[in-house]
Amino acid sequence: MEESFKYDIALSLVPGIGPVVAKKLITAIGSAEGVFKEKPATLKKVPGIGEVLVSRINAGELLPQAEKEMNFIARNKIKPYFYFNDDYPERLKMCQDAPIMFYFRGNADLNAQKIISIVGTRRATQYGKDLCQSLISDLARCGFNILVVSGLAYGIDVCSHRASLKNGFQTVGVLGHGLDNIYPKDHAAVARKMISQGGLLTEFPSNSKIDPKNFVRRNRIIAGLADATIVIESAIKGGSLITASQALSYSREVFAFPGRCGDSFSAGCNKLIKTNRAALIESAADLIYNMGWDQPETTVPHVEPVLFEVPDAEEQKLYDVIRKAEEIQIGDIAQQSELSMNRISALLLSMEMKNYIESLPGRVYRIRKV
Repeated sequence: MEESFKYDIALSLVPGIGPVVAKKLITAIGSAEGVFKEKPATLKKVPGIGEVLVSRINAGELLPQAEKEMNFIARNKIKPYFYFNDDYPERLKMCQDAPIMFYFRGNADLNAQKIISIVGTRRATQYGKDLCQSLISDLARCGFNILVVSGLAYGIDVCSHRASLKNGFQTVGVLGHGLDNIYPKDHAAVARKMISQGGLLTEFPSNSKIDPKNFVRRNRIIAGLADATIVIESAIKGGSLITASQALSYSREVFAFPGRCGDSFSAGCNKLIKTNRAALIESAADLIYNMGWDQPETTVPHVEPVLFEVPDAEEQKLYDVIRKAEEIQIGDIAQQSELSMNRISALLLSMEMKNYIESLPGRVYRIRKV
């Protein structure tokens, strides 16, 4: 590891210097090493830096702490990411409050072509878990290569990690503590699997205390790493809504699955949708359409749309409805087929991936022309 990382890490450890001020210091002085070697009078000229912060920088305690952290990093095969280095994730770098330093253990590509964040309540219902699992399994079945980010918490977070592992997606957990710990302990086994199929990421050094405010702070990283944040079950207040707000502030897409009126664990999602802060989705097909992921990354062989090699009764039923109408909106398909909207969305996605049908703007479908 380069010696310069000692100063990079030390700067991130200065009490009272957050990401924004740290970046101002680097921009003004030129490097983290320069900050620790610069004269106090020069440091005080940097906006946001006063007598107290200068005294903390020059206290002499931070560089030894940083050396200990470097030893911990080396022993545990952890990669440090410094904001001003070229390998810092591009999406996160565009966020004003992105961490000046974070640590990563795993093998995921943090600049993957498609990255989504999935968040939700810690007290997920079976409805929420089913939505989460179906979303990920349907995306995988369509041939997409997606990195899934969440927070390794109870409920929707860990459900998204487990579903990603099961379906072959890489998945990254953003932690609210150092990499010397896993919280909650119940998720240690999942975390170990994620290291070899994704990874664990944190801005906190080892020996950091388990502090509730750190879990709120890490939500901005969950939002900043991804192209889109998807909320699956959320109360009217909670960390999921904070993550959604962060994503909106970064001009990222936000989606939410709706729930029943009066259901406390869907109140947050319904509010996001009602206030136009999130787009309503009911399936993977909706996400694919809204994100413009029209073609999967794997090649789907051409199939003649007029015959099914292995007929499926429900797919055949929808096929006949669409063929008779030539072009038809999904609501009319539901009315004529008498199937549930969730089931229809899944079937239409399957049929589209098989090249039987094609979708048009406004969730209109027609038989794919040969």
